[in-house]
Amino acid sequence: MPSPVEPLAPERLESDRRLEETLRPRTLDEFVGQEGIRANLRVFIRAARERGESLDHALFYGPPGLGKTALAHVVSREMAVSMRSTSGPVLERAGDLAAILTNLEAGEVLFIDEIHRLNPTVEEILYPAMEEFKLDLVIGQGPSARTVKIDLPRFTLVGATTRAGLLTSPFRDRFGYIARLDYYPPEDLLRILERSARILAMTMTGEGTQEIARRSRGTPRIANRLLRRVRDFAEVDGDGTVTPEIARHALERLEVDEAGFHRMDRELLLTVIRKYGGGPVGIDTLAAAIGEDRGTIEDLYEPYLIKEGFLDRTPRGRVATARAFEHFGLKRPPSVGSRGQAELL
Repeated sequence: MPSPVEPLAPERLESDRRLEETLRPRTLDEFVGQEGIRANLRVFIRAARERGESLDHALFYGPPGLGKTALAHVVSREMAVSMRSTSGPVLERAGDLAAILTNLEAGEVLFIDEIHRLNPTVEEILYPAMEEFKLDLVIGQGPSARTVKIDLPRFTLVGATTRAGLLTSPFRDRFGYIARLDYYPPEDLLRILERSARILAMTMTGEGTQEIARRSRGTPRIANRLLRRVRDFAEVDGDGTVTPEIARHALERLEVDEAGFHRMDRELLLTVIRKYGGGPVGIDTLAAAIGEDRGTIEDLYEPYLIKEGFLDRTPRGRVATARAFEHFGLKRPPSVGSRGQAELL
């Protein structure tokens, strides 16, 4: 039996990617949650279409898996234009971006994922492109070098990032609409799972759907991923129906507990509790202790743990809260940071 930590085969990854695209909402009506953002986009899109203009540039930020890419696709479909996708790390040279910009059509959406990772020289190329729809190119070298301005069609840049704070102020200020996506409440996740189940032709009980929604960390991407894996267990270990028993069985096999914690979430919290007496502990020390990258901890694990009240971020470091101790059935030391050993209740 293969280890659960082995990488998925390429064909499985491709299958999951195609399924994710199938489950992705196509219109604002299909997009569930983020009501304020959806309401604003309805106004902006309708106004732009009635004026016959391209939509203003938009920046979506927030934790991974909340629908930033999906919103970019929705924007392009609602505007009835095509979309070109790329990502910050891919655009290494100014020429890479120039090639994309000069091939855009009027009104087209250019989507840049991980936009905070753009090379500074590439970012500067975007300034006149976003404001004046012009591209400044330097031709030649040395004394004979000259600058040429190329007119660009009016386009819409949609950026997505998990770390909006890493964008420079001049760059951020050039976006006409900036929106933060928040974690989804259970009722929204239920609607997302019900829609996905219909697309996948799955049979689910209400309690089975609730079990998956409750453990999905407020994140649609995680909810849909768990749904696909629970479907596998339902087909192999049951009659294909996702019942509460099948859902719990599958999620236990996947090492997802009732709080939605995966193995690394538990390891992070237990390291703070058991090795550092509940904290405070510096982020670099914590990253070294669990063998994980600092950026991954800050972007992937901490936002949910902090939001749900299991971890605090203080000037002196990370601190496990009373709720974290209770979750693991541990007794909190008299004072946090005393390095007192957490004891089993």
